[in-house]
Amino acid sequence: MSFEKYENVLLEEPEEGIAVLTVNRPKALNALNLATLQDIGDALREVKGRDDIRVLIVTGAGPKSFVAGADIKEMQNDNVTEALKLSKLAHSSFGEIEHLPQFVIAAVNGYALGGGCELASSCDMRIGSTTAKVGQPETGLGIIPGFGGTQRLTRLVGRDKAKEMIATCDMIDAKEAYRIGLFDEIAEPDELMDKAKDIAHKVMKNAPLSVARAKYSVDRGADLPLDVAVDLESQIWAEMFGTEDQKEGMAGFVEKRPKHFTGK
Repeated sequence: MSFEKYENVLLEEPEEGIAVLTVNRPKALNALNLATLQDIGDALREVKGRDDIRVLIVTGAGPKSFVAGADIKEMQNDNVTEALKLSKLAHSSFGEIEHLPQFVIAAVNGYALGGGCELASSCDMRIGSTTAKVGQPETGLGIIPGFGGTQRLTRLVGRDKAKEMIATCDMIDAKEAYRIGLFDEIAEPDELMDKAKDIAHKVMKNAPLSVARAKYSVDRGADLPLDVAVDLESQIWAEMFGTEDQKEGMAGFVEKRPKHFTGK
């Protein structure tokens, strides 16, 4: 059951702290148009305010596609101003994922091309179906990746591999995506969501504030010089000693008992 109605995405009520966001345009292979990007951003902002959501899984409707890319029919006649608006909206919407305190897992259930690869790349980790196909086909359309592909993909797979994928427009399969570090795990199609939820449950065993602040430290630190980044880490590490969860976590360890974190 969705807790907020959107036209192009489904956002389900959380079960045991896990919510699922599904891009829901299966007839268009879940292609991203302006309205869908807006819905994604709005849904993510909704998630951000939900204390009962610990992990968000992002996937696509239907068996064929995670997100097949941007909606080319809608954008083919865009001018420079309209194209910039679309790119800025995508960056804003996908950027919401990195700003979430919740851990976000992409369950890539099929084609993840162009904007689909860029959406998956913005998540905290990616689990690919064995049937998944990934690629950045934009240079074959006379453009470049505009939803983060030249930046996030590079950070995940390295500069040379990112340039190769973008310049050749080659689609790669799940095994290759795993080999180059784009996918963190691979699962059979009928096991994909179970695998994502298994990982979600592992995340939720740990202190919510610690997961959120560790995520921030990794994401923010990646863009900083190393000496500045380690100082940021030190500050956040020290802040954790002012939380109830630090007291509970260390007491549970010393006393050899289960820990009961409250997110405080």
